[in-house]
Amino acid sequence: MMRTRPLKVALLGCGVVGSEVARIMTTTADDLAARIGAPVELAGIAVRRAGRVRPGVPEHLITTDAEALVGRGDIDVVVEVVGGIEPSKSLILSAFEQGASVVSANKALLAKDGTELHAAAARAGVDLYYEAAVAGAIPLLRPLRESLAGDKVDRVLGIVNGTTNFILDKMDTTGAGYSEALEEATALGYAEADPTADVEGFDAAAKAAILAGIAFHTKVTAADVYREGITEVTAADIASAKAMGCVVKLLAICERARDGESVTARVHPAMIPLSHPLASVREAYNAVFVEAEAAGRLMFYGPGAGGSPTASAVLGDLVAVCRNKLAGATGPGDSLYTRLPAKPMDEVVTRYHVSLDVDDRAGVLAQVASVFAEHGVSIDTVRQQGRDGDASLVVVTHRATDAALSATVDKLRALDSVRDVASIMRVEGE
Repeated sequence: MMRTRPLKVALLGCGVVGSEVARIMTTTADDLAARIGAPVELAGIAVRRAGRVRPGVPEHLITTDAEALVGRGDIDVVVEVVGGIEPSKSLILSAFEQGASVVSANKALLAKDGTELHAAAARAGVDLYYEAAVAGAIPLLRPLRESLAGDKVDRVLGIVNGTTNFILDKMDTTGAGYSEALEEATALGYAEADPTADVEGFDAAAKAAILAGIAFHTKVTAADVYREGITEVTAADIASAKAMGCVVKLLAICERARDGESVTARVHPAMIPLSHPLASVREAYNAVFVEAEAAGRLMFYGPGAGGSPTASAVLGDLVAVCRNKLAGATGPGDSLYTRLPAKPMDEVVTRYHVSLDVDDRAGVLAQVASVFAEHGVSIDTVRQQGRDGDASLVVVTHRATDAALSATVDKLRALDSVRDVASIMRVEGE
């Protein structure tokens, strides 16, 4: 039998995602009630500015007093899609104190203070769900936390930022430079007016921290994630990747060390072979590989951003949290029992693509190869082209530490025969 008293929901934020959440809750109220076992009532919507026109959003629910809305005492679930650290963190903690569960899409806050928020939710006996914080509509966090709870996850690798994937895809398929591709992404609404969080890798790094924490059952914050953006990726890098049968993608990579004593989390551009499934992820789509001991390799693919896809993930969490409320239970929280340290990037082992501008004369290749050998960096392949006294030398290494490669590059820059280290990029997806 369905409960007649509705579960009351407070919505914090009514932008692209929030307005879509409000619309879906309003237009599918009967379906949501049937799935949950009780009616769900949108009790209020907190916004920064009340005067804006919000099509499809009930005006009488709009308020600028988020604190008062959260503190009403009759709210069962708070949906937070404001973003940022404050006031979101304070509002979520206040919701817990009032006995309300929280559904959030706030990757930056969760990557910074997720452990604290989980602890506060546990003390209050309520839920904290955030499927929408990583990879939009793609069901990813719940499979990691629940479906793979009995397995051992060794690696998570994927494309988790649609803006950067769109830009790199356009650079690859049209020959556009970075600035041109960014301009197109902005015109189509894939990039913000200030794209820094996306193109410099901050967005992906926050998601990597969340993924690593869940996958490896240890505390990982955004500060633990090595980060490089795509602003330095050039048309020449894209061309070099093509010559190797590769494409360039901004990857989030989370790995458990082989000895099981540490983890790494990093975000950076990398060349991946065309044979790898991630190479075919186009436009603004996301895709994530999870490698587990028993399950093997799993791939999650779909739209990673946008109002409707992200709202879909929010509503999925809302249904789960409401069901828990009716059952008088809570879902799984933090599981940080391993306490594994995050290994610094200097110790991470990977392959590298190094492009050098050198003098076109005898002995240069041998000189360069000796520098790699001196620092214990084994060379896989070399490609050399020369004309009129100038030459380009492309070296692809076997696996080496970041520290060893950095020392090699420093020594190469000191050689008279090396005019410039044109680019350095990691190679992944073996």
